[in-house]
Amino acid sequence: MLLCTVGFGWVSDAARVSEIMEINKDLMAASSTPIVLAILAEEDSYGYAIIKRVRELSGGRMEWTDGMLYPVLHRLERLGHVGARWRVAESGRRRKYYRITSQGRAQLAEERRQWQAVDATLRGIWQALALPVPASHPASAGMLPLGA
Repeated sequence: MLLCTVGFGWVSDAARVSEIMEINKDLMAASSTPIVLAILAEEDSYGYAIIKRVRELSGGRMEWTDGMLYPVLHRLERLGHVGARWRVAESGRRRKYYRITSQGRAQLAEERRQWQAVDATLRGIWQALALPVPASHPASAGMLPLGA
């Protein structure tokens, strides 16, 4: 199960549990390639640091595991989108560092173009299908997208 936290600010662990929502496995899988490529476009990195960067960039809303990340990295490596090499860290520990290739940069540009098209399409659909909030609803009487 892949989890994504919702909301911002400092909260207790008990409160945070109530703010966790499950993100569809297919959506997490689809977004993993552009996320990893974008992080590696910033700088070369290794697995645990990528997981931490995802958490940081998402404001804590996305929590990846190594079991989710490493298959993505290995697939990107097979496709030639990333390269990898072993380095010894200051701690003396060996780490496999990944870097984006020129082919990976081209793929990132294409992924970004496609995600922007999907985002624009969904925003347009949700705006076109907006329904008034029922009076008994605790939220304001404004408009909400269908399914909100």
